[in-house]
Amino acid sequence: MDKFAREICAIPGGEGIRLCIQCGTCTASCPNAHKMEHTPSQLIAMTRAGMREEVLSSNAMWYCLSCYQCTVRCPRGIKQTDFMHALECLAVREHLSHGRTLTPIMYRSFSDFVYTIGSIPELGFMTWFYLLTNPLRALRMLPVALSLLKHGRLSLRARRLKPEADRQLRAILERAQILGGMP
Repeated sequence: MDKFAREICAIPGGEGIRLCIQCGTCTASCPNAHKMEHTPSQLIAMTRAGMREEVLSSNAMWYCLSCYQCTVRCPRGIKQTDFMHALECLAVREHLSHGRTLTPIMYRSFSDFVYTIGSIPELGFMTWFYLLTNPLRALRMLPVALSLLKHGRLSLRARRLKPEADRQLRAILERAQILGGMP
């Protein structure tokens, strides 16, 4: 097995690539396969072939909806969705994520907010995300934000965790960092 494939197998969710028989059921089950540069079954084959850069810079894993249809239908019980998430983690860690998707930036912003202040102030988080990606798009989203505010569905203030909950969150984040899931 190639070094890249062994690396993926070592990440929780990536170990299923050993069992794949390339039947294509995951691809046939995927509602977003037509948007992916490489189908789910192709990603497994490419991973096995050691095509690290091509796999991690692909848009495929970012289009995974986590609907688990691939996982439910796989005759070998491979958790393809977990495999896609393993690829996402590695792509973010290696800074090889696809250039036309904003999901890695949202993941990074989300984890930075949680790690720094222990909560997600929705308005501040989305403002920060749009400033990082496309400030003009924030202006187009203003009517949505105002409607959410009007109906009490968007908070202006961050909800602070109680001290015990904050301690538990910090322990989880530290453990995730040790396991390689956080920067």
